[in-house]
Formats: sequence, structure tokens, C-alpha cells
Amino acid sequence: MRTFTPRPSDINRRWLVIDAEGRRARRMSTEIATLLRGKHKPIWAPHVDVGDHVIVVNASKLAFSQKKGTDKLYHRHTGYPGGIKTETLEHLAARDIERVVRLAVRRMLPKGPLGRQIAEKLKIYGGATHPHSAQKPVATSCRRARAAGDGVTAQQKDVSCPASDPDDGRRKEAVARVRIRNGSGKTS
Repeated sequence: MRTFTPRPSDINRRWLVIDAEGRRARRMSTEIATLLRGKHKPIWAPHVDVGDHVIVVNASKLAFSQKKGTDKLYHRHTGYPGGIKTETLEHLAARDIERVVRLAVRRMLPKGPLGRQIAEKLKIYGGATHPHSAQKPVATSCRRARAAGDGVTAQQKDVSCPASDPDDGRRKEAVARVRIRNGSGKTS
């Protein structure tokens, strides 16, 4: 069987808004990474960028446990001998919350040129407003909303989910990907 490669005409990118207020950083980051890669779409291929644009608002109101705030460390290096700098999550979040979210999502994406291209579609804002209203973004809050909005074209609607769903710890629903070839009647 040959590798499926979506054509540029097959790719339909949406703009999605995720409100980070009160959400857990790790769970939200996995949702964002999945949306950015396009793994929720039936045309997903690992070597092509088919994902949506994601706007994160209210990033300054993310929820972290107190233990994680003091125990999680971020390291960077200045490039000089002995130049390693270490910072706690608590300190980095107070200084630059957008960087915390960007690093969490970036580390879940592929490394290399494809991952850098995918990461450019992530926009993070600490406040409740964003400058992307011209793109008509759709407000989404959980994984069920992704499947509900796949066929949305010009008439984009506000999709949301039940209050119990976003962080209840359950596994996601299974999605079967089946392609039917024209004229053969066979599935692959």
C-alpha cells in the first residue's frame, strides 16, 4: 500500500480559539499539539502539515499545582562556559507565561523543519483578547469539539462541550480511518 499524501487542495485550515482560564497546562498542551499537527483530521499524514491555526487566550490564568511550580525547572544555556541558567516554572510563568505554553507545546511537536513550520501556527496571548478576529476563529474547548467542527467552511459556528468533559481523565474516543477507493469497492 502506498503512503497517503494529502494534496494542498485537500487541506482546509481553520482558526481555533482555546480559552486557557483554569485549564491544566499539560492537558491543554496535548490538545493544542494535536490540533496543530492535524491528527484529528481524516487526511492526516505524518510528513505533511495539515493542522489548524490555534489561538490561546487567557494564558496568564493557567492552572499549575503548587508542587509543580516549585519543582519543575527550565534550563537554557548562554553559549559561554558555565553559562547554564535554571529557572523554576513559578518564576518563568510570572515573567513570561507565553513562553511556558509555547515550550510545553513545542516539545510535543516533531523536531526539524516540519515541527518549526507547525509551531508557527500557534498564537498565545496572556489576556482575553487577540488581534485575529479577521480570520473568524471558532471557539473550542475540548476534543469532542474538534470532530464536530471538521466540516465547517464559511459558516463557522461556536462549538463547545459538556462541562464534565475537558479534564475528566478519560481516554479519547477511537477514530477509525478507512479510505474507499473509487470503483474497486475495497477498503484499505
